[in-house]
Amino acid sequence: MSSLFDDLRDGVQEAIDFERGNGKAKTTIFLIAPVTKYSNEEIKSIRNKAGMTQAVFANYMGVSKKTVEAWELGRTHPTGPAYRLLAILDQGKEDELSFVSVQ
Repeated sequence: MSSLFDDLRDGVQEAIDFERGNGKAKTTIFLIAPVTKYSNEEIKSIRNKAGMTQAVFANYMGVSKKTVEAWELGRTHPTGPAYRLLAILDQGKEDELSFVSVQ
């Protein structure tokens, strides 16, 4: 049998044993940092620090150039997921993302 099948079988058996009160369940605890919110000036600064035009930045963020313009002028604000991407860019870790390649 395949290793995947063996892993699945073992996992199901562990779950059954735990439900019956035998053995311990494996747990993982994730500590999630709060979302950092950036002002319009900070957004523009992050984009400039990364050396991106508004068009490139919009492509990175998955939004339109008009949206980036609105963020930078303070007319609108990013949402949670966009703030997370901004934090990654602000920390200079954008090349760690699977959709970014440095050439």
